[in-house]
Amino acid sequence: MTNTTTRPPTIVLIAGHWLGAWAWAEVCTQLRAADRRVVAMTLPGLDPTDPERATRTLDDQVGAILDVAGDSTDPVVLVAHSGANGPVSLVLDRHPELVSRVVWVDSGPLATGTVFAPDLPEGVAELPLPPFDVLARQARLDGISPADLERFRTRAVPEPGAVLRQAVELTNEARHRVPTTLVCCSLPSAQLLELARAGHPMFAPVTTLREVEFVDLPTGHWPMWSRPAELARAIDAAASDVG
Repeated sequence: MTNTTTRPPTIVLIAGHWLGAWAWAEVCTQLRAADRRVVAMTLPGLDPTDPERATRTLDDQVGAILDVAGDSTDPVVLVAHSGANGPVSLVLDRHPELVSRVVWVDSGPLATGTVFAPDLPEGVAELPLPPFDVLARQARLDGISPADLERFRTRAVPEPGAVLRQAVELTNEARHRVPTTLVCCSLPSAQLLELARAGHPMFAPVTTLREVEFVDLPTGHWPMWSRPAELARAIDAAASDVG
């Protein structure tokens, strides 16, 4: 259900695997300069000071997002980058009424039953950031400076194994009615739509969305570092549609 108040929204930024709130620093600066209220989250399991970090679960991450969204007296715009689509898909399924718009950043809604790493052995407690040559075979690193790569390597926190092994079970059709913006970076929107309509399992859920707009922002998989100003403008524009 879309919030119909005229109050400006709170924008909640949630980065993907291995990342915390720190990853959004430049985007936060840009959004706050535009007078936006912004909360950047570090999900449970990705806080290096948490002694129980490696045991955190996908449900723990969902609970943390719901705490932020449920406590807000303003409309909420959730911005989910990459692997944050797991907990955010579950949030939309369990409490779609708390979210006025979702912005997927080089990401998108998941299909029910999706597991991030189904072959990860039960004995593996956590998955560290892989070497960049390995990561580059999975996601584009275009536009990231050597300094940002070094910061990524230095600050990355291993992803808890329980998060990667848990299936994302979705049952609530109301999640499809949450207004949606897809910021397309690694693939242009035209190609994404073609794959979605062809039934590609990674993109097919896009066809279920009732109200969706696309923003093409050609760059690599981490636009908060490669094109932070342009990403902030896209998020700001999406938030302007709320209220």
